[in-house]
Amino acid sequence: MQIPPQPTPKEPGRARLWKWIGIVSLIFLVGAAVAVRLVIARAEPILRTRVIETLSNRFESKVELASFHVSVVNGIEVSGGGLKIFGTTDPNPYEPGVQALIGIQKFRFRTALRSLFRSPMRVDTVYVKGLELNIPPKEDRREMTNMSSRTGKIAIYVDKFVCEDAKLVINTSKPGKRPLEFAIGDLKMKDIGPGQPFQFDATLVNPKPVGNIQSSGLFGPWRRDSPRDTPVQGNYSFSNADLSTIKGIGGILSSTGQYAGTLSNIVVDGRTDTPDFRIATSGHPIPLHTEFHAIVDGTSGDTYLRPVHATFLHSSFSATGSVVRVSAPNGHDIELDVVLDQGQIEDLLELGVRTDPPIMTGAVQMKTRLSLAPGDANVADRMKLAGAFHVLRAHFTNEKVQGTLDSLSLRSRGKPKQARNRIEENVPVDLRGVYSLENGLLSFSFLHFQIPGTHVDMTGDYSLDGRNFDFHGNAKLDAKLSQMTSGWKSILLKPVDPFFSKDGAGTEVPIRITGTESAPHFGLDFGHKDGGGNIGKQTDTGSNRE
Repeated sequence: MQIPPQPTPKEPGRARLWKWIGIVSLIFLVGAAVAVRLVIARAEPILRTRVIETLSNRFESKVELASFHVSVVNGIEVSGGGLKIFGTTDPNPYEPGVQALIGIQKFRFRTALRSLFRSPMRVDTVYVKGLELNIPPKEDRREMTNMSSRTGKIAIYVDKFVCEDAKLVINTSKPGKRPLEFAIGDLKMKDIGPGQPFQFDATLVNPKPVGNIQSSGLFGPWRRDSPRDTPVQGNYSFSNADLSTIKGIGGILSSTGQYAGTLSNIVVDGRTDTPDFRIATSGHPIPLHTEFHAIVDGTSGDTYLRPVHATFLHSSFSATGSVVRVSAPNGHDIELDVVLDQGQIEDLLELGVRTDPPIMTGAVQMKTRLSLAPGDANVADRMKLAGAFHVLRAHFTNEKVQGTLDSLSLRSRGKPKQARNRIEENVPVDLRGVYSLENGLLSFSFLHFQIPGTHVDMTGDYSLDGRNFDFHGNAKLDAKLSQMTSGWKSILLKPVDPFFSKDGAGTEVPIRITGTESAPHFGLDFGHKDGGGNIGKQTDTGSNRE
């Protein structure tokens, strides 16, 4: 018996529908993938052209772009590197080859897909790493006038700019000066637009003393005809700066302030605090506070202090002068005029001399010219001083020294019995002189020492480490030689009184002070020659002898 074939059941309509949906979806995905590839293929040359066109028109110069990539996974994402913008001349002849005005190692930014087909295209944030700006010397900066855009040519506007590891190089053609370099760790700018200043927030890397300077403010608008006149204003903070990176000094410095002006004339008002400032020659930490008003030429790095007011311990002083960059050797040449009106000699000794406690106390006035040449040697070895001082009503902290002075004062006033009984008078000392400091050695071309009954004029040298004390001069005493002793010694000395009485003084004798700070030696110096008879004569009209 033959069984007729059974008819094949028909697929339900819903199954056929899903099959077609799957086929259509596959076609759509393939088409989307092809479209994405086409968009990317078109986006890269479009954006590359716009970037190069924007920069070429802004700077009117050659532009190189080593790599450029586009992704449309999340809007339009662009990345690239090796961007170089050249000028008509080499801005930095100190480096081999032709240097670019602007160089960027890496950059990236993102914008909405629809922005690609708008002109101008707006970008929210551009991220940059390894930015280097080479500003040409002043006489070659005419090409910088092309930094402003031409109407209708700029194709991209940027709202924010974030940069990591930037370097600003301001070049100069002046003999003896090297380019001024600023290392900028982080830089954020916003509100970038033609003819408008932009806000910035920057972290500058300070080489000496080592530390980071935080600064924020406004820059611009850029003065294309005269970049030196571009406005700038803001504030800064500098904290935890290690002064020991400058050989010869130490301490942790912090500073805050404000600035405003133009690139070539920035007015800075600020203050510094160093709770443990010290000089290597003494090693004694002291609190140092300063407030300053300065004029800075941002195109050269030269600074003019007008003035600085400083306080340390119980003393204060003011200084005016300049800090000028030089290249031979590379560094800063510092020239200051310092005036100390309200000071204590013990504070100066605490700061500059190793001996502890300071050998003398008392009020001091001083005017000096300070010169600090650049170099790698200790600050004390590089520093030069030339000036005059006056110490009023001083006393020695060493009992032996003060006792010797008390005895001398009594004998020079004709009171030998009181001197023999070691009566403590604690006589005040008046000390003034003209001095110079070089290579750690303090030399006195004029030194006047006065206590009741005694006037001493000397010349000599004194090392800041306290190991050398060598002075020679003449002492004039009110009493005659025979009056400074008693008994039979007084009788024997009376015949020689006339030989030691000169220029109205009861007695005049040559003396010397040698030894060290901790162990000075006083004595007569009949065998010493003063090399010209200038002892006691003031050789510098800048002294404030009163």
